[in-house]
Amino acid sequence: MYDYLEGQIAARTAARLVLDVGGVGYDLAVPLGAGFEATGPAKVWTHFVVREDSQQLFGFRDPATRDLFRALLTVNGVGPRVALGVLSGLPRDELLAAIWGNDLAKLTAIKGVGKKTAEQILLDLRDKAQRLMAVSQPGTEGDETPRPSSSMRAPVEDAVGALISIGYSEKDARKRVERASQRVSTEDLEVLVRNAIGG
Repeated sequence: MYDYLEGQIAARTAARLVLDVGGVGYDLAVPLGAGFEATGPAKVWTHFVVREDSQQLFGFRDPATRDLFRALLTVNGVGPRVALGVLSGLPRDELLAAIWGNDLAKLTAIKGVGKKTAEQILLDLRDKAQRLMAVSQPGTEGDETPRPSSSMRAPVEDAVGALISIGYSEKDARKRVERASQRVSTEDLEVLVRNAIGG
């Protein structure tokens, strides 16, 4: 239904983005580390999921990442939530390398991905991985390489919320973020979240 949306970022957390397009606010679920700024203009490549009881928009920084998300949705047993969690757990190129290299351990290290699901991803996507790796990842036209914004409010709380949104309990999320905050700057939300996921 929607290929992409272009407008102004009205709200931003680690796992969510609200894009104002002509006065209409679109609420999009985005992968952790998606690279969007806290404010300003943005072009968001989208995937629209319609179910009997809900409708949800997913947003991506580039069409190549969206293509990988869609490929994950073709895997038996992988729905939008799991696919987003997989993309949140590993950067796109690293994920494709793990699939191409049949790296089961790297996939099962992602929160919410069990051995059975990881094996299914490897089985269903290994042949597609090389083609997906060959696709370039252009940023938004005219943009420089995206950088995490340090102007976001309460990065620590946002990091906790991001981990909860992909399946961690609040207690575990806070413990992980607290440990991560001792290793990296709490001003850089995406680095903080990735370090927290890594333990």
